[in-house]
Amino acid sequence: MAAEMRQSPASRHRRSTTQVFRVLDLFAGAGGLTQGFREADNRFESVRAVEMDVAAAASYAHTFGDVVYPGTIEDWLRDEDVPSVDVVVGGPPCQGFSTLGKRDEEDSRNTLWREYVETVREAQPSYFVLENVPQFLKSPQFALFRAATAAGGRLADYDFTATVLNAADYGAPQARKRVIAIGRHRDLPRIGPPLPTHVGRHVTVGEALKDVPTTVTDVDLPDVRTEFRGVEFPGAFKSSELHVARNYTELSRARFAAIPPGGNRFDIPDGLLSACWRNHRTGSGDVMGRLHLNKPSVTIRTEFFKPEKGRYLHPTEHRAITHYEAALLQGFSPEHQWVGSKVSIARQIGNAVPVPLGRAIAKHLAKALVAAK
Repeated sequence: MAAEMRQSPASRHRRSTTQVFRVLDLFAGAGGLTQGFREADNRFESVRAVEMDVAAAASYAHTFGDVVYPGTIEDWLRDEDVPSVDVVVGGPPCQGFSTLGKRDEEDSRNTLWREYVETVREAQPSYFVLENVPQFLKSPQFALFRAATAAGGRLADYDFTATVLNAADYGAPQARKRVIAIGRHRDLPRIGPPLPTHVGRHVTVGEALKDVPTTVTDVDLPDVRTEFRGVEFPGAFKSSELHVARNYTELSRARFAAIPPGGNRFDIPDGLLSACWRNHRTGSGDVMGRLHLNKPSVTIRTEFFKPEKGRYLHPTEHRAITHYEAALLQGFSPEHQWVGSKVSIARQIGNAVPVPLGRAIAKHLAKALVAAK
């Protein structure tokens, strides 16, 4: 093993007699990146995933097999040896950088990129992919991450390019901008971001939801349970089983009915407004907004089931989008498996990397890996 580790990833890849590209997925969630890689090329094989949210880890295991470590990356690095892989992928938590709410540069989650760096250093992949919010590029942590790849740094054998990509430009029915840093071992040719495939022909909400029934009668998930690592959870559910709504008040339904296609809270008559809304006629036009049928959706966040959190009303129905519809807008298939409560699954859906973006990145890397052979 020591002799193997002393050789460059490029040398090890050229010597490989198989066409399997081993992948390590960090901060894996329910597996948006893993799903994208699997759809892109069946040579990608996830040999280990790490996810601290146990319900999300259970979703990953039900969909992709029991290769997931349900714990923090710090605990995983302590408990297990890092496997040698061709690609490391992952999106360290970004809440401390997000423009939603108060940004906190001292948020402990901001420093998890350090464990990501340590994992890459030990795994010695040919390539790595790091995903985060655009604000990451302007953070002190990004400067430190860049410094890690300089001479004398923990990742001195690697270089990377970081680009803000819009998932809609790669076939996702959703406008979601993310920083994608693609790193390569310095023995390998430079690699930039994947070329956009859907500029000028974005997939729309109407196209993504065309086969989904608009009428929703259920408000509860099916009554099934599963056990994962000694803990019982609701599930597992297919995405298509998540087509459930909320119990809305009559006032909420009246407000929704007053909002026309493409409209928002500013279309609600004064008589239906709360006092705080009546006195504040400025601010975001996405609050209580309807998704546009002929455009990609707005970014699907973790509370998409709450119309007051953004433009999450169904384009024509008087309700928020369902978990099933949100999963489709993230690019997940109707067969993807989910474990957890409605709130937990919503968090898993909202935190995921859109599958079509992951697929585009994986196709890009597969070409590079084949060329390096």
